[in-house]
Amino acid sequence: MSAAPLVAHGIRRLGVLGAGQMGTGIAMVSAVRAKVPVSIYDRSPEQVKKGLALMDKLLDKDVGKGRLTSEQAKEARDRVSVVGNEAGLKGLRDVDMVVEAVSENLQLKQSIFASLAAEVRPDAILATNTSSISITKIATSAIPEGSSASSEEGKKSASRVVGLHFFNPVPVMKLVELISALQTSQDTLDRARSFASTEVTVSKDVPGFVSNALLMPFLNEAIMHLEKGIATREDIDTTLKLGMNHPMGPLQLADFIGLDTCLAIQKTLYEGTGDSKYRPAILLERMVDAGWLGKKSGKGFYDYN
Repeated sequence: MSAAPLVAHGIRRLGVLGAGQMGTGIAMVSAVRAKVPVSIYDRSPEQVKKGLALMDKLLDKDVGKGRLTSEQAKEARDRVSVVGNEAGLKGLRDVDMVVEAVSENLQLKQSIFASLAAEVRPDAILATNTSSISITKIATSAIPEGSSASSEEGKKSASRVVGLHFFNPVPVMKLVELISALQTSQDTLDRARSFASTEVTVSKDVPGFVSNALLMPFLNEAIMHLEKGIATREDIDTTLKLGMNHPMGPLQLADFIGLDTCLAIQKTLYEGTGDSKYRPAILLERMVDAGWLGKKSGKGFYDYN
């Protein structure tokens, strides 16, 4: 495949790490709107298969609604290629930017960024799609082993890490939240913002950033209302939909986000601030314990089977 034309952000090939709903959405939007070749990698072949099937379904839907022609959809799909487990992260070594889209787990992300920093080109941007975890902590993990944070090599490697928080579902949601680590260079920020080429808001590197520092306590409070028996799930959601003109109620929204994701973010807020107002609802913890994760598992506050 020939390289995409060089544009202001300098991203001619994108790597996406993680083929779940977020990673698949980021890959699709990049192929459709930015029109760049995308290499997607996930350790699970089954997840890659599911992700590509979802992408095909979404592209077909866009064609059916007249948002894309059949030719445009095919061109976008042809821009997406899969990196196999044989190559692993080495298969991303020639990309200009990698967007990591794995689960909200600090240790996992730190391990990934340490590996990415060693495998991809030294001028490639390393972006994380985390929705709550410290970008500064992730950037520190990109410092090569044996180098200090204050060394030129350490500063240069950490300076290419940035937060690019896409929202779910990525093909529908127009916003990208841009977050700088303490180490992120202005060049990295400018290029990442240019690549997003959509509505971009900027947040400091605080737990939950702007979006989830506001949203998750709201959802958590709704879960506590259900837990205490103050109202039924239907009455809680209907109150917010009809009384506040929200497109969906907080319990349904939590189901769509994924209750495990909600819990992980709420824990990050609680542990990162030490403020008791962020304590996760016990009901939320128990539902995750039960494997009731929302829409993706078929059961959450509502049934989806």
